Amino acid sequence: MSFILPDGLAPEAYPLAWLVGNWRGTGIVEYPNIPRVTCVHDVEFDHDGGPYLSYRAQMTLTDEDGEDQVWSAESGFWRVPPRPPQGVTVKEGQSPLEVLISDASGIMSMYYGVVGSGRIDLATDLMARTESAAEVSGATRMYGLVKGRLLWAWDLAAFGHELRSYASAELERVESNGISHDD
Repeated sequence: MSFILPDGLAPEAYPLAWLVGNWRGTGIVEYPNIPRVTCVHDVEFDHDGGPYLSYRAQMTLTDEDGEDQVWSAESGFWRVPPRPPQGVTVKEGQSPLEVLISDASGIMSMYYGVVGSGRIDLATDLMARTESAAEVSGATRMYGLVKGRLLWAWDLAAFGHELRSYASAELERVESNGISHDD
């Protein structure tokens, strides 16, 4: 895949340039005590020239009456630090990654990981929650660009359960924010 870097993107964010744009697709949510359900996942990666990408995502479920219901809404920032965070191993062709995400449900997460060759692997380093938020103790996320589609998986350790699959989706680019692609 080739592309043109978005206008004004800070050089520090170049390893994330392939994410910039709007993505939409379907997936599933399933966890103990949460029956398997289909969701629509909308994700936006954008930039304002700073050394990071801004991030917004929303998962929507359709109930029995055909009404859409927002299941999850989150926002945050993705940045490539000059050095890997402690405990993060960066192989050749990869860059370190720091991700801060705040969820409307009252959970804030700090992820560390790596980006390279169209793949991102993240794991939480810190999670904080409001008193009324669900008890989530850890998470991992994986993003991969496969044949122009963004594949995404989110594992959670919550409600006393070990880390396990929670949600996943296959997304298509719906708006490119000025990026030209040649898949």
